[in-house]
Amino acid sequence: MANTTDMKVNIGGLQLKNPIIAASGTYGYGLEYSEYVKLDLLGAISVKAVSLELRHGNPPPRVAETPSGMLNSVGLQNSGVKYFIKYGIPFLRKYDTKIIVNIAGNSADEYKELAQILDGTDIDAFEVNVSCPNVKHGGASFGVSCDSVSEITGLVRKSTKKPIIVKLTPNVTDITEIAKAAEASGADSVSLINTLLGMVIDIDTRKPVLNNNYGGLSGPAVRPVAVRMVNQVFNAVKIPVIGMGGIMDARDSIEFMLAGASAVMVGTANFITPTACVDIANELEVYCNNEGLKTVAELTGAVKLY
Repeated sequence: MANTTDMKVNIGGLQLKNPIIAASGTYGYGLEYSEYVKLDLLGAISVKAVSLELRHGNPPPRVAETPSGMLNSVGLQNSGVKYFIKYGIPFLRKYDTKIIVNIAGNSADEYKELAQILDGTDIDAFEVNVSCPNVKHGGASFGVSCDSVSEITGLVRKSTKKPIIVKLTPNVTDITEIAKAAEASGADSVSLINTLLGMVIDIDTRKPVLNNNYGGLSGPAVRPVAVRMVNQVFNAVKIPVIGMGGIMDARDSIEFMLAGASAVMVGTANFITPTACVDIANELEVYCNNEGLKTVAELTGAVKLY
C-alpha cells in the first residue's frame, strides 16, 4: 500500500517527522540503541536528564521488576552538562532526528543556568523535568506546586527561544492545575506522565527492594492512569500534549493520541525490545494508511467520550 498519511507533527514549534519520541531516562544519548535501530527513523530523542554537574545517582539496588512494569530510583545519574555538550550533541547530530534535552536542577536558578548554557548549542528543544526534589524546600518535587512550576517555567522561558516542554508528575491532586500553570508561564507543550511513586518490599528480609525505599513506577501498569491524565490535560490547556506511560506497541500510542496527545514518548518498552520506538513508528504509519487518514494529527483528541 502506498504511504498516503502525512506523519509529521508540530509540537509547539518543534517539527517532528513522526510523533514517536524516545523517552528521557530510557535511551541515554542514543549511543547504545544506535547499534540496533536507525535513529534517523525517530521523531525525536529526549536524552537522559542533564544536570549542571556530574551526578552519581542513588546507590543500588535501584531497579525492581513489578507486575506489568518496573520501579526505578536511578536518581538522575548523568555526566553533567559540559560532558553532554562535548560528547552527546555531536553524536546525536550525526542522525536526522530532533534532540530534546531533559534538564534537571536542584533549584530554580539551576534550571535557569542550564537553559542559558544549552540555549547556544545545537539542540532543538528543552524538556523541563519538574519531578526533581526542591532541596531548598524540604525535598518535595517542584512539580507538585503550581508556584514552583510557574517559577521554573518562567525562568527557562526567559533564557531561551527554543521550544519548552514541561514534564509533569502524576503525583499530584489535580494535574490540570499544574499544566495550566506551565502554560501560563510560557511552556510550548507539556509531557505526561512521569513515573508514579511506588514501593516494593521483600517479605523475607522485610526490607524495601530499592535502596532508596521508594521508586518511580513505569510500564503498562500505569497506562490507564496516564491516558486519563492526558485526556484531562488536553481538555484543560491549549498547548500540545505529549503522552507517555506504558506504551508498548502502536495500539497503545494510538490510544494516547485519541485521548489528546499530539505525540508520544516510549520508555520502558525500550528495555524489553530495543527496536520498540521504530517498530511503533512503522506500525502507526500502517494503521493510519489503513484508516485512510490524511495526517496522523487527525487522531489527536478524536476519542468519542460519553
